[in-house]
Amino acid sequence: MSAKDKLLLAARDCLLTKGYAHTTVRDLVAASGANQASINYHFGSKEQLLTKALRDLNTEWGELLFAVIEEPEGASDEPRARVEALWGRIIESIRGNRALWFVNFESVASARQDGEIRAMIASGQERARVALARAFAGLGPDSDPEDVQAAGSHYLALLVGLASQCLTDPERAPTASQFAAAHFGRSS
Repeated sequence: MSAKDKLLLAARDCLLTKGYAHTTVRDLVAASGANQASINYHFGSKEQLLTKALRDLNTEWGELLFAVIEEPEGASDEPRARVEALWGRIIESIRGNRALWFVNFESVASARQDGEIRAMIASGQERARVALARAFAGLGPDSDPEDVQAAGSHYLALLVGLASQCLTDPERAPTASQFAAAHFGRSS
């Protein structure tokens, strides 16, 4: 494995265990076995190395999310059961990939100073809106773009809020059943 690849792997591991703000050059050197000068040689700076690794992790996060919201074979035709199962898969994915979700949340904070990270997040959010509008509202490519934007934004806000609760207070975070009950009402 090349020094550049070792540095990227080290940056990925550091982001998942320490986060963006707490990863130091010393951490990257220790985790990669590379020397400090190789960071600047291959990436220009620690920040550019971490941004590249962050981009890769955000791509991985997006792929996980899109895989989870795809309708599995044999899914229920009953709307409430379908929505509850979908939220259940999302919650399971959040809990199973906590470090990746934390990195995603931390990247939002980094977007304030970094236009590249901000653009990456905005692009990912647009893809997520379209996928969520399809998964939850059945809006496909032939749907009115304003409807897709509105529905996708609604479900993205729910997803982000749910993830925040699952990460910070998992014992009291809502269940898939509670989300379905809020969507359809308790009596349906």
